[in-house]
Amino acid sequence: MKLDEVVPWGRTLEEYKSMFSLSKTDLNTKILGCGDGPASFNAEMTALGHSVVSIDPVYRFSAEQIEQRVRATYEQVISQVKQNPQNYIWRNFQDADELGKARLNAMEKFLSDYEAGKASERYLDQSLPNLEFSDNQFDLCLCSHLLFLYSEQLPLDFHMASIHELLRVASEIRIFPLLKLNCETSPYLELVMEDLSSKGCHAQVQTVAYEFQKGGNQMLKISRGAIAI
Repeated sequence: MKLDEVVPWGRTLEEYKSMFSLSKTDLNTKILGCGDGPASFNAEMTALGHSVVSIDPVYRFSAEQIEQRVRATYEQVISQVKQNPQNYIWRNFQDADELGKARLNAMEKFLSDYEAGKASERYLDQSLPNLEFSDNQFDLCLCSHLLFLYSEQLPLDFHMASIHELLRVASEIRIFPLLKLNCETSPYLELVMEDLSSKGCHAQVQTVAYEFQKGGNQMLKISRGAIAI
């Protein structure tokens, strides 16, 4: 992976709570954050005494490199949002500029925690579909803005293998959003749910309180069944 191919975009603890319908009980479990990038989720959760490990291949880079990449792609991302305002729900953010400020603030919190987090192995350079964790190491995996969102870039077999790997290391997975970048529902969603059902897993689409992409207010909640996968 090259950093110039990545668009790191971070989100906050409050956004994670809404995106994944996280209860107080959920927050007190052992959580794996998948594809967290420069989100402030881990930093904020750690400050509150919770247990989170975040994985992302971007963590092979230094704090300075990540910050440079975020700032280098900032105008590109925000200008695309400004060109397509009809694709978004402007409830949590007044406009694209406010969105941008929120993302930069999240990045700043992440960067202030990054070195300490790497030292304590809370930020790990790992990539799906093969993870270096033991079976059942986590209670809950939260996959934010990776699977389904990048259906055009990541094929169906990658999605299948990644979800099965996450079910190996965590007893429950929540994936958000279920839309592609163009705000259309991923064509993989139904196929993934059929595959999981055939293997005895329980997969359910649930509506959540968060919506920024228009129509993007659902997550996929997956738990293991009695049949081994």
